[in-house]
Amino acid sequence: MNNDYIAIACKTLEIEAQTLRDAMKSIGDEVRRTVEIILACRGKLIITGVGKSGLIGAKMAATFASTGTPSFFLHPTEALHGDLGMIGKEDVVIAISYSGESPELSSILPHIKRFGIPLIGMTRNSLSTLGRYSDEMININVAVEACPLNIAPTSSTTLTLAMGDALAVCLMEARGFKKEDFASFHPGGALGKKLFVKVSDLMRTENLPIVRENTPLKEAILVLSEGRLGTVMLTDDKGKLSGLLSDGDIRRALLGKDFSLETSAFEYATKNPMVINDGSMLASDALVLIENKKIQLLVVTDSGGIIQGALHLHTLVEAGIS
Repeated sequence: MNNDYIAIACKTLEIEAQTLRDAMKSIGDEVRRTVEIILACRGKLIITGVGKSGLIGAKMAATFASTGTPSFFLHPTEALHGDLGMIGKEDVVIAISYSGESPELSSILPHIKRFGIPLIGMTRNSLSTLGRYSDEMININVAVEACPLNIAPTSSTTLTLAMGDALAVCLMEARGFKKEDFASFHPGGALGKKLFVKVSDLMRTENLPIVRENTPLKEAILVLSEGRLGTVMLTDDKGKLSGLLSDGDIRRALLGKDFSLETSAFEYATKNPMVINDGSMLASDALVLIENKKIQLLVVTDSGGIIQGALHLHTLVEAGIS
């Protein structure tokens, strides 16, 4: 019994990699024609398949849908029991079957063609039932499966998945699909947060720790503690931000010979702190600013210097901004 699992894994990857290299050599105009069919589609791109092909199809549908091509997966069995009505006359169907003879899939092909819906087949055999019904066919034949018995779908499913990705990328290029578009479909993902979450969405605007700059230090410390931002904001007699007093400022002040809790908070504060006056700034840009300036808190003011809110580094991290 061969227990060299590293060697087995490497051999598996090599077989599947060779499958993809072989496919690169045989790709022809069928890919261009397939992309043109999908681009001309005024409805949705529907993917269907059974078993492993169905699992690959579901992933392909998700990839198409998230990259600008409206798409969903339809199981052939469900289609036979009423869901065939989900396919409209302006849709395009991609049907996947390695053999081209999956009974459940073959059963719905006549109904798809009856409505004149463009059918793209992904199969190894152009003479199979799927091959004959298809308006366009992408060959997914492989020389050998990575399975040592040459039975379990391995190389063939890898090739099918890769071809689906290749089609999705072709469509992205054709449509000029940009990262902003991708983020629109993934608002909760890292990219979506980076491109859409603004400072105003995250900044704290209520119960801010604010005191007048002439407030005695001992009172400012109480407000700082209650404020839970690690900093108290100081304002002048016109209500404009004039300084920030942080825990660190107080610790440094303690080392001074003339330290007194009765001294005004402004005496120990950081004057002219870093602020922004645009709450629409992207939170990701605010994070860059905070990191570059090596600060913990970014104060947001209006154009006149009046405090509107505060954004803490911890808030950005908790929100998943990177």
